[in-house]
Amino acid sequence: MKTYTTKATDITRSWQVVDADGATLGRLATEVAALLRGKHKATFSPHLDTGDPVIVVNAAKVRVTGNKLQAKRYVRHSGYPGGLRSETLEALLSRRPEEVVRRAVRGMLPQNRLGEQMARKLHVYAGGDHPHAAQKPQPRKRESAT
Repeated sequence: MKTYTTKATDITRSWQVVDADGATLGRLATEVAALLRGKHKATFSPHLDTGDPVIVVNAAKVRVTGNKLQAKRYVRHSGYPGGLRSETLEALLSRRPEEVVRRAVRGMLPQNRLGEQMARKLHVYAGGDHPHAAQKPQPRKRESAT
């Protein structure tokens, strides 16, 4: 008996569309991260990018629970004295809703070059329309929490 190893030539990709309307941010991000990594496929390999490109629509309608809108902060530093910049989830969601979903998913991918490669296959849009009709994306049914 031989161990099967996925090769780069064996990888097939099919575009997926995930609707974020009414979805909880963290639960949506875990589902999208698993699709980007390829964990839903039998040919999954942790050292290869076997995942599918994912389109997330209606990012502006994503839900968060508890007090996170005011309490959660996105922080960055320029490297200069006084260069600390901070923004609440509520402010970022109103200004750039795509970035909220992108950051949540990026945090759940591997923190290395492979994770960067997977993150490039993520396409997030605030509204319900996307310009990827030519790729014939398959709509992905989310498991509802209710």
